[in-house]
Amino acid sequence: MSQRDIIAKLTDQELRKQVMISQFLLVAIAIFLSLFLFDSFTDWMHYFKWDPEEIVYFGMLPGILIVLIDILLFITLPHAAFNDGGINERLFKKQSVGFIFLLSFFVACSEELLFRGVIQTSFGYIIASILFALVHIRYLKKPVLFISVLLVSFYIGYLFEQTGNLIVTITAHFIVDFLLGLTIRFYKGGMNQ
Repeated sequence: MSQRDIIAKLTDQELRKQVMISQFLLVAIAIFLSLFLFDSFTDWMHYFKWDPEEIVYFGMLPGILIVLIDILLFITLPHAAFNDGGINERLFKKQSVGFIFLLSFFVACSEELLFRGVIQTSFGYIIASILFALVHIRYLKKPVLFISVLLVSFYIGYLFEQTGNLIVTITAHFIVDFLLGLTIRFYKGGMNQ
């Protein structure tokens, strides 16, 4: 049975629950790996820098730019190029803005902790960026979606290379997920990205 078949059998509530479980799993993996790869668990703390200017210029603005490019691609390319089997639409379409905010924030934190905070700092930019894209397995058979997530992964990884600040990458990731979640929620024609 394919992943698509399994997901199709889940109710929307079960799908949301599975997404949350997968994100908790990513946090657990990040914590576990950090115990072996860092001298001290507190080594993570120097990757969290509250620098409002850096957060705006390297987090918020790139996040907004990514969303604008995604929306432009959605408008210009065939709808089938963005069809992820309706998963994102099921996750966001009937949800409150508060839920979309919290889910987007949790996903951004968990994925950035693992991929930038642990994998990129330990194994490098290229490995972290490729692994990030591969984790989004449902996009592997959709060239436009896979290339998009791969480019976004490399871009966010580059932002971390430039700043060394997880707050920047969490911000950029959150902006992308939140604004695209809102787009899916409020777009009348349905947007399966």
